[in-house]
Amino acid sequence: MSMYIKPYTRYQRRPIQHWDSVESEIHVPLDVIADDNSYLIKIIVPGLEPDDVEIEIVEKTLIISGEFKTADEDVKFLRKELPTGKFRRVIRLPKMLDMEKSEAKLENGILSLQVPVAEEALPRTIKIKAK
Repeated sequence: MSMYIKPYTRYQRRPIQHWDSVESEIHVPLDVIADDNSYLIKIIVPGLEPDDVEIEIVEKTLIISGEFKTADEDVKFLRKELPTGKFRRVIRLPKMLDMEKSEAKLENGILSLQVPVAEEALPRTIKIKAK
């Protein structure tokens, strides 16, 4: 079984030919690392190119979606464990995100996304004036 199959479907007995038809079944593992000013999200997406992945930021929500392309359909597999099909991860973070300053890179099958916290979400100090 592949680690890319969602845990709750991992143990269901279904023929392999039906795996590709279920869009929500692909589960890409990820880590979210937070500091005071930004989030670093690392996602394992082996074999994908930058054009195969889409990243959206809406306020506090990060949406990462893409597709593992199916191999030639005329191929007869003896064993098939590589992921194929669409995936989508929605991550709700505690602070507003700054889409304009976000950066993404794909290297060695790992998508790294650096997303800074929006300026308006950062804590501010208010000076008190004496009379």
